[in-house]
Parts: sequence; C-alpha cells; structure tokens
Amino acid sequence: GVQARAGGGKVGDVNEESAEELHRRTVLGVARAAANFNDLEVVADYTKRLEANFLKEIDAGYPNVRDTEQLRMCAKGLSGVVESFTQASRRSMEELISVILPRARQIVNESVGPRDGGGGGTQGASNFLGGPVLTGGTAAKATSTALDYNLDDAAFELSQISEGYIGRMCSSLDELIEPLRVHLLPKLADDLVIGILGGVSKRLEAAIRKSKFTPLGAISLDSDIRYVMNFAKDRIDSPELKSNVTLCRACPSLARLNQITLLMNVDDLEDALDLISVSKRKGNWDLKLDDAKTLLSLRVDFEGAKVNDLLQVDED
Repeated sequence: GVQARAGGGKVGDVNEESAEELHRRTVLGVARAAANFNDLEVVADYTKRLEANFLKEIDAGYPNVRDTEQLRMCAKGLSGVVESFTQASRRSMEELISVILPRARQIVNESVGPRDGGGGGTQGASNFLGGPVLTGGTAAKATSTALDYNLDDAAFELSQISEGYIGRMCSSLDELIEPLRVHLLPKLADDLVIGILGGVSKRLEAAIRKSKFTPLGAISLDSDIRYVMNFAKDRIDSPELKSNVTLCRACPSLARLNQITLLMNVDDLEDALDLISVSKRKGNWDLKLDDAKTLLSLRVDFEGAKVNDLLQVDED
C-alpha cells in the first residue's frame, strides 16, 4: 500500500511537471514570437541612428565640397531603408491585431450578455495561449450583471454592488493580450492595446445601441466607459497617450463611445443640441445627426418625435 501510494505520488509529480513544462514552452514560444515583432522595430531604430551618426561624422570630418555633398546624399539614402522597416513593422502588427480581434469580439459578446432574453451559454473565449478566459453559468450570473441601461432605482443600486459586464470584459481582455504585451517593445505594446480596443469599442457601440436608457442608466454608462478608458491608460506606456484627449485621438472608435456617453447624459434635448454644436466647433465630434437621433431615442424619457423635430439642422 505504501509503494502504491508512493507510485501514485510519482505519477502525480510527472503530470504536474509535464503541465509546468508545457506552460514554460508555451510562454517561451510567445516570447520568441514577440521578439520577431520587436526585431523590425529595433532594426528601424538602429538604421535611423546610423544615418544620423554618418551625417554628423561627415559634417565634422569632411570639407564642404561637391564630393562631400554626394557622400551626404548617400548617407541620407538610409532614410528609405528606415521607412521600409517601419512599414514592415506596422504591417506585422496589423496582422497580429487582426488575428486576435475575433477572440476579443467574442469576449465582448459574452460579457454583454444575451440580448434576446435567452440564457447565457457556457462557451468561453480563449487567449492565444489556449487557456479559458471567460465562462458563464448559474454561479456567475448570481453575482454579475449583463449590459442593461434601462435601470430603475433598485436596478441601479444593484449594478453598483455587482460585478458589471465591463469589469468581466476587461479582465478577460487582459488574459487575452497581456502574455504578448509584456514581451513587446513599449511602442508595439501600445499599438496592440489601441488596436484591440478599437475593435472592442466598435462591438460595444453596437451592443449599447440595443439597450434602452433611463437617466440612471446613462450615469451607469458613463461609469463603464470611464472604466474602459482607465483600463487602457493603465496598460499604455507612452506618456503622450495617457490623457483622454490623446487616447481618443489615437483610437477613434473609443472616442465615439465617449461622445455617446456625453450625449446620453444630457438633462434635456436642448442641452443635446448645445453639446453637439460646441463639440463640433472644437473639432472633437464624430457622431452624425442620424446617430444622435437614434441614440437619444433610446432614452425612455425622451419622445422620439421631439428628438427628430429638435435635430432638424444642417449636418454642416
């Protein structure tokens, strides 16, 4: 019996070691893949530095004659090489984002919950390491909420103490992209985060357009979009992208979500018209009037006919 127990322990140890070894190899594979993306960015940077050093040495060590100018033009030819490497790096990241986006969209779909009143499924999205990142079920539903902004007082209070769909979504997105993001150069990691958030924001907007809104629901939307903004800024390295303005400029679909939040939180329809007019003059408004009409009509306290009558102004 002692030998059997000892033997069983060895089998367990072997299985555990095999799982650990598989995880180690997987993480190593991700790191190597990230290194390939980094290489293009590094070689572009070093080629740019080489060009600058050549020009500096030419200016400092050669007389200002015709042959020197030809040498200088030769060195400046490296800028074309830099551009080719930069474009290759950009294409590579775009391809990577396109591979990850379907899973990111699936995470959004599962996080917002069923929109037809049916029960939630148990299918989960996976990160590119193969692990589950989101599962549903009765236990999860007891403590979490789906996307719903048609909130009365009781529902609003419940949303404040329950795990919201935005928190689940961002947690799952972390599991999806973090294993790769941590191995990428800061610029490429930022490109990855912004690219994924762009696709996620579009899917979120489509889901938001299917919900009715009370004034309390609009407040809840504002809280959710702020959560997404903070999630993005916490994972971005560039100081230039740490403000809401620059982040929205880099990710137009996220900017649209912010504009939708502002629009849905107006106290009355006249305020909506003022908001659109002022924002357009500042150059930070992308929503068309038809978009504004559709969105404001989702507010249960706004009459659709009054929305249409008020927004009968020239798009320009």
